[in-house]
Amino acid sequence: MAGETIITVVGNLTSDPELRYTQNGLAVANFTIASTPRSFDRASNEWKDGEALFLRASVWREFAEHVAGSLTKGSRVIATGRLKQRNYQDRDGNNRVSIELEVDEIGPSLRYATASVTRAQSSGGPRGGSNYGGNGGGAEEPWAPAAPVDAPANDPWSTPGGYSDDTPF
Repeated sequence: MAGETIITVVGNLTSDPELRYTQNGLAVANFTIASTPRSFDRASNEWKDGEALFLRASVWREFAEHVAGSLTKGSRVIATGRLKQRNYQDRDGNNRVSIELEVDEIGPSLRYATASVTRAQSSGGPRGGSNYGGNGGGAEEPWAPAAPVDAPANDPWSTPGGYSDDTPF
């Protein structure tokens, strides 16, 4: 949607994602990402931590189940999404504002760790079904990118003579 504030945050989860279900059975996972800037102090010859940013974040549906099953307290993550502002009144009747990240994508940071990616079973969402590689996304197997089976005729990635890894000059 136009005009939304999109940000990317790199930080650590302060606790395991909390997976809950709405009354309608919709999964939601909530968690906090702590992002602490560091700078090198030449006088003391050591790294100094700056003020930490604690950002509440949420994911919905199957995405919530994937996050809750994959990430744990202390996991270093890279998350991108849309900032949402919520206005509310606390128990004492004071007006409050909460800024939260509605996550579009999240994954582990591989700067100081490794990860093993497993393709989740799909329920036929926007990228689910049998149009994307593997055996239809139904098995737990290492993910490997694949071109859609029914790619449109004008898709240069799936046509002979299309794009390649070769340098064009």
